[in-house]
Amino acid sequence: MPTASAAPAAPAVPQIQLISAPADGALDAAEEAVDLLLDSGRAPSDILVLTTGEPHPWAAHELTFGEGAYWAQHDARDDVFYADAAVAGRAASRPVVVFAANGGLDEEAARALPVALGRAGALLIVCGDPKQINAVLGAGV
Repeated sequence: MPTASAAPAAPAVPQIQLISAPADGALDAAEEAVDLLLDSGRAPSDILVLTTGEPHPWAAHELTFGEGAYWAQHDARDDVFYADAAVAGRAASRPVVVFAANGGLDEEAARALPVALGRAGALLIVCGDPKQINAVLGAGV
């Protein structure tokens, strides 16, 4: 009798949570989400925060020391890492990705959101306008 080979397990699809916020409030909503994650026991190294508009103040500050030092912090995985969604493809996967749709062009968010989903191991938290997010994801979130 032929033996059945086990099919490879399909990759787990992360849970998606949407926090409704206008573009000018998406970064604040993302910060609140990070605080809640940390308060609930999530390790800082588990969290990647991506922004579509103005960079997070931490990222802007750290980039003043140069790209090399900035990405070395990413690679060290010691803390929450903040990056522009345009470079999300360079960021390594983390269990939780917080995506702040805090400006920029809709096309940029449309390109970056699927990458963010691909980087999220267990949970993607999207902070932004639900209409814009649903249009990008193509489903009611």
